[in-house]
Amino acid sequence: MRSSVLQGGYQHPLSRSWQARRSLTKSMFMYPIFITDEAQARVEIPSLPGQCRWGVDRLEEFIGPLVKKGLKSVILFGVPLDCEKDGKGTPADDPNGPVILAIKKLQSLYPSLYIACDVCLCEYTSHGHCGILHEDGTINSPPSALRIAEVALSYAKAGAHCVAPSDMMDGRIKAIKTALIDNGLGNKCTLMSYSAKFASALYGPFRDAAGSAPSFGDRKCYQLPPAGKGLARRAIQRDVGEGADIIMVKPALPYLDIIQDAAALAPDHPLACYQVSGEFAMIHAGAKAGVYDLRTMAFETTESMVRAGCTLILSYFTPQFLEWLDE
Repeated sequence: MRSSVLQGGYQHPLSRSWQARRSLTKSMFMYPIFITDEAQARVEIPSLPGQCRWGVDRLEEFIGPLVKKGLKSVILFGVPLDCEKDGKGTPADDPNGPVILAIKKLQSLYPSLYIACDVCLCEYTSHGHCGILHEDGTINSPPSALRIAEVALSYAKAGAHCVAPSDMMDGRIKAIKTALIDNGLGNKCTLMSYSAKFASALYGPFRDAAGSAPSFGDRKCYQLPPAGKGLARRAIQRDVGEGADIIMVKPALPYLDIIQDAAALAPDHPLACYQVSGEFAMIHAGAKAGVYDLRTMAFETTESMVRAGCTLILSYFTPQFLEWLDE
C-alpha cells in the first residue's frame, strides 16, 4: 500500500523539521538563576555544572552577554546566607533582600527582559519547609497561603512581571490572585503556578544551590506522589479555577504524561515545565560518561517536552540553547 511508505516524508532535513507541530525557539526558554545576599558573589555549584550563585552587583556581567544572545526571560531564586530565618520566612520579602534587589537591578539594566520570581518560604524559614507549621511540625495551610501571597505581592510591587509559587500549599493561587487584584496588579503581573509539582529525587542539586533542604522530615505531605496522576489532574484543574495564568509541571522528563494531561485539561493556558536540576545534572553525567552527545540529548529531551504540549521550558540549558538555536 502506498500509505505504508513513510520515509519519503522526512528524507530531507527541512521536511524532517516539518514533522514537529511546534519547534523550539529562544523565547520558549526561561533561565533559573540563584541570587545570594553577598553582592559580589560568584560561587560555583558543583552538582550543577556551569551554574553559580550570583550577587546583585555581578548580574550585569552574567546576564548582559546572554541578553545579547537573545535571552528573553529569567526566574529568580533567592539564596539568603546572611539573614535571621524564622518560622514564617520573614526575610522572603525583605526590601533589601536578594530577590527584590535583583528585580530592580535587572529592570534598570534590561527593560525588555521578562522577570519571574519563584515564591516559596523554604529558603527563608528556620525549619526549611515551604510553609508555616503547626506545633506538631505539620503544615498549617491557611496561614501558609496568606504568607505566600504576601511575598508574591511584594515581588509584584517591586516590578516582577510574573510570580510563581512553588510551595504547593492548598489555596495559595486564590490567595495570590486576590492580593494582586486588590492591589491593582491583577492585570500587571502574571501568576504561574507550579500546579503539578512532584516529590522527586531529582531536586538534590537545586537544594545544594539554594540551601533549601528541610531540617527535619520531607515534603511528601504537600508535594505530589510520583504515581499520583489523578492528584496532578485535580491540582491543575483547581489552579485554573483559582486564577492561574500559566500552569507548570515539575519535573519534566519523568512526567511527560502529566504535561500531556495538562495540555488537555487547560488548553487555553500557556503550559510550562521545569527541566529540574537533577535532569540537567543527569544529562551532563551521561554525556561525560560517553553515553551520548550532550547537545543531542539536550535537544531530544526538550523537544519531547514541547511535543507533549509545553510552550515554556525552565531550563539550566538556556545559555547553550541561545547559541545552539542560532546554528
